[in-house]
Amino acid sequence: MAISTIAKTNKLVGSTLQKQYKEYLSNFREWETGLIPDMLIYPKNFGPRMSIDETSLQNGELYTIVTNKDAKGKKGVLAALIKGTKASVVIEALRTVPVEIRMKVEEITLDLANNMDWICRECFPNATLTADRFHFQKIVTEGVQDIRIDLRRKAIDEENASIMQCKEQKIEYKPKVYGNGDTKKQLLARGRYLLFKTRGSWTASQAERAKILFENFHEIEKAYNLTMYFRGIFEKIDPREKGKEKLDKWYEKINRSSIPDLISAANTIKAHEGKILNYFHTRSTNASAESFNAKLKGFRSLLRGVGEINFFLFRVEKLFA
Repeated sequence: MAISTIAKTNKLVGSTLQKQYKEYLSNFREWETGLIPDMLIYPKNFGPRMSIDETSLQNGELYTIVTNKDAKGKKGVLAALIKGTKASVVIEALRTVPVEIRMKVEEITLDLANNMDWICRECFPNATLTADRFHFQKIVTEGVQDIRIDLRRKAIDEENASIMQCKEQKIEYKPKVYGNGDTKKQLLARGRYLLFKTRGSWTASQAERAKILFENFHEIEKAYNLTMYFRGIFEKIDPREKGKEKLDKWYEKINRSSIPDLISAANTIKAHEGKILNYFHTRSTNASAESFNAKLKGFRSLLRGVGEINFFLFRVEKLFA
């Protein structure tokens, strides 16, 4: 609960109670004396199943955050909060954790960033590295969106050219309208959301829009089907070997498609294939880390921003470490 809310409930001045809590009621000043604000490490909160991610706390400043999955987002979830994302800096900080504790980490989930991979390999040598499913699915989905965005940009240029031509001829410009009321530009803009969803989860209006979109832009339909095939690989409970077979078939389909955006995405997937296939062992994701990031952002919003970073970190420690 926010201090301002407590103050209001008890008919106190919020700013006064905030100051009293900070200076006298809490042990913040004592805590701050021995603080290294760029490196908060809690060895007792490391466990067999961990996640690593990055988050922004103040003015876009990035922090690397390590969390314990088994804490379920409650007290003890925060294992490390390190300023920056530079691998050498994070590695140096994590190596302050006794090696016997780090050796007990069995699995750590992460995104596909190379710095995260290096950090985990250097600091958690016994851990299986599992790529977060939602990160690598996003890379493939972005390939479809890039195609749509490029086509929409061309549609805007075409419309602008037509408008200018009509002005020169002193006639009213009337854009072509499809059966659902969308113009070409609107169809490509409003089609964004349905391309993230499976066909079965479309609303009636989205299904109608998708039909028109795919009839007029076959490359989008082709790319969409390939991304849904990729998504389906990870929705079934298959052993790693079966997952590898399906992934190889997907690579073949991508190469035959000759779609540059998806070929680029497939090359990224192939480069990180080992971590991606580890998903089939435990089906672990970085959802717990994303959830914790959301809690931090919610807490920051409750405080109406981070006024003093050290005091914010102090309160985060009390709540989550």
